[in-house]
Amino acid sequence: MSKPRRPARTVRQRFTALYGALFLLSAIGLLALTYVVASGPSNISRAAPMGEQPYRSSALAAAQERIGQLEAELAQAETHQSRQLLLGSAVALGVMAVVSMVLGRFVAGRVLRPLRAITATTRRISADNLHERLAVAGPADEVKDLADTIDGLLERLEGSFAAQRRFVADASHELRTPLATMRASLDVAVAKPEPVPEQTVSLAGRLRTELDQVDRLLDGLLVLARAQHGAMVDRAAVSLGDAVAAALEARAAGIAAQDLTVRTDLGDVRTRGSRTLLSRMVDNVIDNAVRHNRPGGWIQVAATAADGTALLVVETGGDALDQEQVALLARPFQRLGPDRTHSGDGSGLGLTIVAAVAAAHGGALDLSARPAGGLRVAITLPSVPG
Repeated sequence: MSKPRRPARTVRQRFTALYGALFLLSAIGLLALTYVVASGPSNISRAAPMGEQPYRSSALAAAQERIGQLEAELAQAETHQSRQLLLGSAVALGVMAVVSMVLGRFVAGRVLRPLRAITATTRRISADNLHERLAVAGPADEVKDLADTIDGLLERLEGSFAAQRRFVADASHELRTPLATMRASLDVAVAKPEPVPEQTVSLAGRLRTELDQVDRLLDGLLVLARAQHGAMVDRAAVSLGDAVAAALEARAAGIAAQDLTVRTDLGDVRTRGSRTLLSRMVDNVIDNAVRHNRPGGWIQVAATAADGTALLVVETGGDALDQEQVALLARPFQRLGPDRTHSGDGSGLGLTIVAAVAAAHGGALDLSARPAGGLRVAITLPSVPG
């Protein structure tokens, strides 16, 4: 699954800008009101004492001069005070701008925290763990309504997936009975005491071949349904190296018939899961490498482990392949043209089963075309200590 593209401007950034702007406008309004009130005209009246005689003219002139000096000093002090107030307001406004952005980001984070939790949980849920639910607690608000809607959608999807897998498993199982009946009828028809025509024997042989092909297809569907359903009761530590060695030994005749060169680098790599499914996964990968190889070709298998991850890589030589077509090989019944279907005895589900088994064990399948020609199959799985 590709990583979702991050938007150029997130909702948190927009909320931060909105909350910051609101805080900043409030601070500007408050500071402007304070400045207006502090710098308003002073209404101080001075009244001469009642009943007193006026001073002499010289004393009056001196008093008026002194009053003028005091008024000038007062005006100068008021101007200085206004400048100080303006400067303090500008500093306070800058501080409030920073505080507004910090508070806006904090508030936006608190508001969006439930949505981030819903997004992370929804992104983690896939077809392999549809049983999980968001189960958001809290008041009945818009966020909880969204979470409950997603939970309802997941429940419907889980039911649909389960019904599909049950249908595939049941249909594959039920179809085995008529196949066995047809195979028995062929055996009875060929085993009659009287001489059987050669055409009948040839037809019976071809029908047996087709029945075997259908039987392998049904077996593949059963394994695929089991892997996708996650029914793994036989979980244990499985050695990938032992599974590869067993798969190569079982196909020794086919390898020798095509004169294939096999190179292996198998370390003590273990993973935990269903021994049956993991063995089938390795069998399918090795079988695919042998079946779709050229005479005199080669196969290279390596199993390594690092940082808690087990890696199984199977490479084969051959013609140059188209990466876009290679990426589709994990789909059911997908092949790369007639050059990869000449054998005619495959079910078309080999790599599909490999991808399903790997996903059921918390891993992944990666298919890539080798630059020099051929195919590279890489399987990653969680590793366990040997």
